[in-house]
Formats: sequence, structure tokens, C-alpha cells
Amino acid sequence: MKRLHKILLALLSGLLLTAGWPERGFPFLLFFGFVPLLVVEYEQWKNRENNHASGIIPYILLSISVWVLLTTWWVYISTPIGIVATVLVNTSLVGGAFFLFHITHRRLSGVSAAYTALIAYILTAEYIHLRWDLNFPWLNLGHGFGAYPKLIQWYEYTGVFGGSLWILLVNVLLFFFVRDRLSHKIYSLKIGMRLAATLLFIIVPMIISVVMYNRYTEKINPVDVVVVQPNIDPYNEQFELDPMVVTERMLSMAAEKADSLTDFAVFPESAIQEYIFEDRIESSPSIARIRKFNRTYARMNVITGISSRKIFLPGEPLSPSARQFSDTNRYYDSYNTALYVAHDSTLQKYHKSKLTPGVELMPYLDVLPFLKKFAIDLGGTTGSLGVNPDQTPFDVSSNLKVAPCICYESVYGEFMNRFITNGANVIFVITNDGWWGNTPGHRQHMLFSVIRAIETRRSIARSANTGISCFINQRGDITQRTAYWVPAVIRQKINANDKITFYVEHGDYIGLFFLLVAALSGLLTIYTSFRKRKI
Repeated sequence: MKRLHKILLALLSGLLLTAGWPERGFPFLLFFGFVPLLVVEYEQWKNRENNHASGIIPYILLSISVWVLLTTWWVYISTPIGIVATVLVNTSLVGGAFFLFHITHRRLSGVSAAYTALIAYILTAEYIHLRWDLNFPWLNLGHGFGAYPKLIQWYEYTGVFGGSLWILLVNVLLFFFVRDRLSHKIYSLKIGMRLAATLLFIIVPMIISVVMYNRYTEKINPVDVVVVQPNIDPYNEQFELDPMVVTERMLSMAAEKADSLTDFAVFPESAIQEYIFEDRIESSPSIARIRKFNRTYARMNVITGISSRKIFLPGEPLSPSARQFSDTNRYYDSYNTALYVAHDSTLQKYHKSKLTPGVELMPYLDVLPFLKKFAIDLGGTTGSLGVNPDQTPFDVSSNLKVAPCICYESVYGEFMNRFITNGANVIFVITNDGWWGNTPGHRQHMLFSVIRAIETRRSIARSANTGISCFINQRGDITQRTAYWVPAVIRQKINANDKITFYVEHGDYIGLFFLLVAALSGLLTIYTSFRKRKI
């Protein structure tokens, strides 16, 4: 195969993966996305005696970087450095997994072992991307079906890793078909049966999912929620307006839909613009105004985003994210906080714990403290933030607990599970997606909530500053949504649920299993390499 053909095939892989990505992509293309790149790898493997293993690297980099760049280009709007980091990190991690597969393929004689290693390496890359400081699991393959909840109802058993495994297995099976077709030049019964089995492997999970979807019935356990979308421009307005003007705007919008039966008004991330020290929170004018608003209604509670700070007491151990006051030897932590203002005026708070790299988290500050000064400024609090020690839901009553999910946290399945195991029976997502403008970014972000609803079987109310705000039921249906970049307020009754799904109970067990498979495959590859050298 000519070099130009390999380049075109690698490029085709990147374009197929891009075209398959939601919200407006066609996710069935993900089943074919890696096939052209696997053909290139196969050609390199066939001629392994005449080329070095590194010869595959340019094709891998082309394919994966095209996919990452064309899918997440909108990060550039908030920070040019961010898109460079996004492409470098994701291409290195996923591309590295594919390169490891090529090494393993060259060392191991068994086809099954080599392609099992491919699946294991990529799933391990996804598993790592959920857990390290450079986290950006946005492109984990199982997220690709977020716009089609009817087809992924079985995520309540597997989580998003089940979708990634499904997509990778189909890619490998379709590649086998293409390889055999290219080798035999004519169709044979064996090749036809393999294709039929592959098609069944695509269709059967979908059929099972549709059946689950049609049979799933929510238990009626209503929570009456008003969601406010204030639509405050994060670049030109949010940090310029008087904080009380912002608070009054949101409360007046909530009042348009609220009445004596309303349980909650939900405002977006960083909606309260005061920088509140947590030991002085009772003196906040915004909080006092919200309490007054709550008393206007029979049972109103408010959940809102704020930026808060905690001052460390003398002698108190400092966190890695602690900052020093410029004029004293005292230290403090800054938080991206969700605040629950109860009808009885009591307060509960939760600090965002899955932080956005480069904006809210400088990677590995404990070993690289000098990185603090490179934090990206998106307005408001910058630099590494403090986090909550646990995913503790807001305790509303004996039979109602709310999981406060702040922005980026909605990307993480197992992380959100801990809210559920700690008793949460509904989820409120508060976010500000206005940094990216009217691009695929805010639409993709909204779809993560669809997947979390299915995995946990929890209804979701989502308040986004500029949109998309919405309600999502326990099947993942978006039952009401706002337009982007318009002020809006919506109201709906959502059902609380206290049942624990298999995935919530067991977490990312698929990812953990394939992490072990990847480790075994790597060790076997190393052992085989040393053995061949001795021979």
C-alpha cells in the first residue's frame, strides 16, 4: 500500500470519528471510525520486517489529532492554550494506546491476544482520563451515543464503559471483515457469517435497550422545580454587574413560574457574584435576599452557585491549593460552591471536586507548585481551587436528598455514583457554558447529563447560565429544554428515585477489568520481546 493511501485512510478515521460525535453527529459512524486506521496498522504489521515500529506513529497522530481538534475546537474560544493542551493530551493518551497495540501486535503471534490488547489499551486510556489531574474524558467513546438515550438504556448496568467496549468490539469485528475481504478478493460463506454476526452485535444491544426503554416506568414521587437561565454574558457582563442586580434578576425570573407548590428554584454556577468568606456567609446581602424570597412561598428552597473562600486557622494543615493573603501570613482556599438555602433559612454547601484542568486545577501542584502562576483566567476565581472530601448530597428531608453537580462534574459517571450511594435521589446540575459561545461545546456538555440520568436512574434538573437548561427524566429523555443565549425560566415536576442501579453499586468495573488486561498484555509483550532477543 502506498504512503499516500495510508495517509488518506488515517485521515478518514479521524473524520469518521468526528462525524459520529454528538450532538449533531451520526453516532453509528463510531462503529467504523477506527477501521481505516486498523487497515493502516495491518499493512505496517504485514511489512514489519522492513519497517520500524515507529513508522505507524505519524498515521496515529494524524488520525487522533484530527478527531480531537475537529470535535473540541470550541475550547479555543475560551483559551487558545486550552485547545493546544486538549489536542496534545488526548492525542498522546489515545494515540499512545494505539501505538502500544502496534507493539503488542508485532510481538504476539495470536490475533485474538493482540486485538484484545487494543481494546484493553484504549479502555485503560479512558479509565486514566477519568482519574488523573490532566483529566478530559470528554471523548471517551461511550459518550458518543448521548443524543440517543433509547439505544443505551443498558448503561444502568455497564456505565459509559459499556458503550466504549461496544464501539471498540464492533470496530475490530468490522476490520476483520475488511481484512478478510481484501485478502480473499471474493465473498465466502465464512466472511458472510462473520459480517452477519457483527451486524447482530450492533443490533441486539439496541433492541434490548429499546425494550428496556419501553418497559421502564418511573415511580411517582414528584419534586416541583423551577429552573432559571439568567443569560448573563460571562465575558462582558457577569463580573461587571452589581451582585445584587444579578440576584434580583434571577429571583424575579423564578417568581414568574413559582407558586405555593414549588419545592425548588435552581440557579446556575457562580450565580451569586459576591466573593463570600464562609465564616461570614450569614452577613451576605445576596443570601439574605434569597431567604426573604423563600419566605414568600410555602415550601420554597433555593440551590445556587457561588464563589466562596475559607480562611485557614493558625496551625491548621494547609491544602495543596491554599493561597496566601498578600499582606499577611494567613492562608485561604477558594471554592466553586453549590449553596442550598433551605426554606427554614439553614444553609448547606458543597465544593466542586472535579475541577477543570488549567482553569480550576493546575496539575500536580503538590509536586509542581510553581504551576500556580500559569492558571488560565476566565474571570472570577482562578488558580487551583479547594475541593470537597466526599460527594455529600444536600439533605432536604428524610426522603429527599439532592446531588449538587457543578458543571464539569457531570462528565464523570463513577464520581456521580457516590452522591447516589450517599442517598441522593435527584440530581441538580448547575453550570455556565457561556465561555464557548454557540458552538458544539454546550450541546455536548448537556448530553453528559442524559447519560448520567440513565446510569443512575435519577431525574435531573439542569440550570445553565446561557443554556441549555433542561429537565431530564430517568430514561434520559429531555422533557423540556431552553434555547441557547436567551433568558428563560422553566418549571416541571420530576420524580425522585431511591433505587440503586447495578452501575451505581459497582462503578467502572469494566474499565478496571481492562486495566488489568492491559497490564497483563504489556507484561506479555515485554516478556516476548526479551525472549526473542535471547533466541
